[in-house]
Amino acid sequence: MAEHEGFFSRVYEVVRQIPPGFVATYGQVARLAGAPRNARLVGFALHANPEPGVIPCHRVVFADGRVSEGFAFGGPDVQRRLLEAEGVRFTADNRVDLGRYQWPAGL
Repeated sequence: MAEHEGFFSRVYEVVRQIPPGFVATYGQVARLAGAPRNARLVGFALHANPEPGVIPCHRVVFADGRVSEGFAFGGPDVQRRLLEAEGVRFTADNRVDLGRYQWPAGL
């Protein structure tokens, strides 16, 4: 992680800003963290989240609105429940409606 430490810190700062009831995509977080081609690295950063519950990594989803099968803090069902508790609704095919719930920062 040492070589990515600065990027991970920027990712955590961006994710802290996502308000309850909104989501951001991995690519969106990468862009806002200054590395638009590093969406996958955002996933690694969130998997290593040093402050679960403080850094709301459950608010980050794939570009098509799917939650992560590898959600590090309890799996995709927990991620979905956390989002639903904040008022985020899912479509019939289990995706977040990004048109309605995507955080507008950087769009």
